[in-house]
Amino acid sequence: MDHFALRGGAMFAEDVPLATIAEQVGTPVYVYSRATLERHARVFKEALADLGDVHIAFAIKANPNLSVLRVLARQGFGADIVSVGEMKRALAAGVAAKDIVYSGVGKTRDDLAHALDAGIGQFNIELEEEGAALAEIAAAKGKTATAVLRVNPDVDAGTHAKISTGLSENKFGVPIDLAGDILARLDALKGLNMRGLALHIGSQIFDLDPIERAYAKVGALAMELRQAGHVIDRIDLGGGLGVPYERDKVPPSPADYGAMVKRVTKDWGVTLMFEPGRVIAGNAGVLLTEVIWVKPGIVRPYVIVDAAMNDLARPAMYDAYHDFDAVHPTGEKMVANIAGPVCESGDTFAMDREIDAVKAGDLAVFRTAGAYGATMASTYNSRPLVPEVMVDGDRFAVVAERVKAEALIEAEPMPDFLA
Repeated sequence: MDHFALRGGAMFAEDVPLATIAEQVGTPVYVYSRATLERHARVFKEALADLGDVHIAFAIKANPNLSVLRVLARQGFGADIVSVGEMKRALAAGVAAKDIVYSGVGKTRDDLAHALDAGIGQFNIELEEEGAALAEIAAAKGKTATAVLRVNPDVDAGTHAKISTGLSENKFGVPIDLAGDILARLDALKGLNMRGLALHIGSQIFDLDPIERAYAKVGALAMELRQAGHVIDRIDLGGGLGVPYERDKVPPSPADYGAMVKRVTKDWGVTLMFEPGRVIAGNAGVLLTEVIWVKPGIVRPYVIVDAAMNDLARPAMYDAYHDFDAVHPTGEKMVANIAGPVCESGDTFAMDREIDAVKAGDLAVFRTAGAYGATMASTYNSRPLVPEVMVDGDRFAVVAERVKAEALIEAEPMPDFLA
């Protein structure tokens, strides 16, 4: 459920007409619903309520906007980060350092040192060399880093190849059959406090079976390590639950997921950690755009909108689907291609799609754009970075300004030898 709906023939975000936002802020613009974010956070927490000791950390890469993070921090969410920049955002948004989990395969020594100095709660170690470096840095600072080892269970999540992370050929984690020996060596290092395991097999998952198989593998490994004398008191189960980009394709609910986790982990006796991202933020945002032209085509007309692949990259990167709805639908339909103004054939959002009939000047939205939307935006073609708005009931505020071409130019100093 989200809070973007038609009232009297016009689409609203909560109690604010989207046309009002377009008039005052301009398009393209991302629009987030605070009520939707809060509802999704509550539903996810409630689904895990019977699991005992639970830690939930929002995957910041899905949506790093400070206001989004503040809303989720007030719902009791920590932060799953993959860079020092994301750590700084989490702290600025009010997330306690102890509730931050540092994931990611490419942490540098400087990254590890900054995170240690900030006092974050957990490092998810991706390879043995990283663990050794973290131990060395921590010991030199007179600190002890709490960490878990990320394992790769070699389970196919059944998702898009570019968002799969749990297969043996993926870059993430250590092979599960080598994890025991690696953890034993890391456990012996001064400066490290190894506490358990982590995994994450992919994103936009619609089938719970591969997640369950991966969890079972890691659970068995955890019990073996505990019997060997290692402390295993926390297991990070990652995230990855899908969201309904297409209305007729419904993913498992958080409640279904929670029931599966309870069944699989009932004898583990650990703190269970989760890293939801898309499932919290996806349906909480739309990309509001204006139709520039409806261009006749040889086969189908092209609806050219002012949003582009630099604003919403997922369709160009993954052939991803986003529902496209008119802000003032007439009830009429048309079959068309939807494209943006960037000078690339890949700047296409949909082909041969039945959509609400639109004409030049009409407003429309790409739905389910609250995750991996603005966070992946670029300035390709020297286009401004898209602004972001948050709605709260009958009021709204700009929570990320449009970064215009002039500001980008000012950030590029001309060297003296070209003066």
